[in-house]
Amino acid sequence: MKKQPLILIFSGLVLTALLFFFGRTTEPKKAIAPTAAVNNVPSFNIISFIDSAKAGFTPSQALYISELENGITRGDIPTQQIQAYNSLANFWKDSIKSFEPYAYYIYQSSKLDNSEKSLTFAAQLFLEAIRGEHDEAKLNWETKTAIELFEKAIQLNPENQDLKIGLGSCYIFGTGRNGDPQQTMKGIQELLSVVRKDSANMKAQFVLGVGGFVSRQYDKAIERFTKVITAQPDNLEAIAFLADTYAAKGDKENAIKWYNISKRFANNPAYSKEVDERIKMLK
Repeated sequence: MKKQPLILIFSGLVLTALLFFFGRTTEPKKAIAPTAAVNNVPSFNIISFIDSAKAGFTPSQALYISELENGITRGDIPTQQIQAYNSLANFWKDSIKSFEPYAYYIYQSSKLDNSEKSLTFAAQLFLEAIRGEHDEAKLNWETKTAIELFEKAIQLNPENQDLKIGLGSCYIFGTGRNGDPQQTMKGIQELLSVVRKDSANMKAQFVLGVGGFVSRQYDKAIERFTKVITAQPDNLEAIAFLADTYAAKGDKENAIKWYNISKRFANNPAYSKEVDERIKMLK
């Protein structure tokens, strides 16, 4: 059985805030490297998810959320509706600690507000979720929503390179990692449009490296990750992914070298244990 890339383990470390606020837990996922494209894409219905969660509410919680939901239909101006959506989002985040409804209402609020700031905030929220998501149905929903938000933000500011990187990242970390090469290439093309203008943009170079890894273009991935590490020697994500790429390519010596380097930078017992297991398997 293939091991999931260290990047996903690292993402688990950096997504501590999501776990703290929402208590999200997931089972380990298979390796990010693609297999075959899936024709029957699993669906996630956020409204059904919310209704199911509401069934377990206390009477006071049920009354409170009903008042908030009524505030959306009663609001006769957009600012009132935006306030109602934000109140619902905060309720799900602070009182229920459930990520999906929180993100959904932030999504609704940002669409209504339709400012670059609000759309970008919502898009980045979904993108962070994508990077740590292991449920395929939720991954598809999060990816589709994040792409929509980034595209809306780009319409408002077509020259914003960070938004283009975010959009490309959605395809690569999202639907592309489930084995759809067309989705991966969409992401790669979006990112190439950034590095053609600014080859020193390490955010774009890093995600291009991920795209190379996902599409099994290991030499290209190594080139990208090496470029990032040269510019940012303490970039743990790039180091971990470079180690995984060498391992996937069959270059055990370099894989072990970079796995050990990643351990020093991570300084995390759980991470080090996983790395030691991989090194043992390589030997």
